[in-house]
Amino acid sequence: MKPFVLLATRAEDVPADEEYELFLRYTGLAERELLRVRLEAEDMPRFDLDALSGIFVGGGPFNASDPLEKKSVVQRRVEAEFAALLDEVVPRDFPFLGACYGIGTLGAHQGAAIDRTYPEPIGVVPVTLSEEGLADPLLAGLPSTFEAFVGHKEAISHLPASATLLGSSPACPVQMFRVGRNVYATQFHPELDVEGITTRIHAYAGYGYFAADDLELTLAAVHRAAVAHPSRILRRFVERYARD
Repeated sequence: MKPFVLLATRAEDVPADEEYELFLRYTGLAERELLRVRLEAEDMPRFDLDALSGIFVGGGPFNASDPLEKKSVVQRRVEAEFAALLDEVVPRDFPFLGACYGIGTLGAHQGAAIDRTYPEPIGVVPVTLSEEGLADPLLAGLPSTFEAFVGHKEAISHLPASATLLGSSPACPVQMFRVGRNVYATQFHPELDVEGITTRIHAYAGYGYFAADDLELTLAAVHRAAVAHPSRILRRFVERYARD
């Protein structure tokens, strides 16, 4: 099988390594089948898409809506690398699934409005599929509304005509969208389980996702409802796009 790639941007080793382990677990891939590139530490290689089955993008600390002068040299480099990659991925309709930071990269490439209008604190939210989402093969078998883990400072407030809305939550109108037939992005985290989000809550306690004295409330929030369905999206993505 041609490998998949996980493009990651987390600088902290513990959540970065756990993110990779979660993608391995819920895709069902072996390490040799899911190649990881930590973009905060190295340049994005030039990929031969014909040699890959698909691309995943994990979450991370960068915000597309940050003013240019506040973006680090690394963030500006990563954004430029994603823009160049998506210049190839989108016209080819190559299998791509971006989670959290991935929705910002694809959204920015497509000209979506990304701002601080619809943030969601770390927790569990109900994601409701649109008519197009209910008909999408990647989401086949999922309930029309399912619980998912979120936690973000920015979100897409308006999608361009090139995008198809697949899912929303009460506080965030764009939780998932598709471009073409095979290029996807989610605001929620399909790779996360309770243990994984607990690690991230501790790792990013000082990053402004919640007040310093709200740690226990935030930990309690991720236990308020069972989250079982989003990870099925990762396995389905592999089943649809794995190729020899």
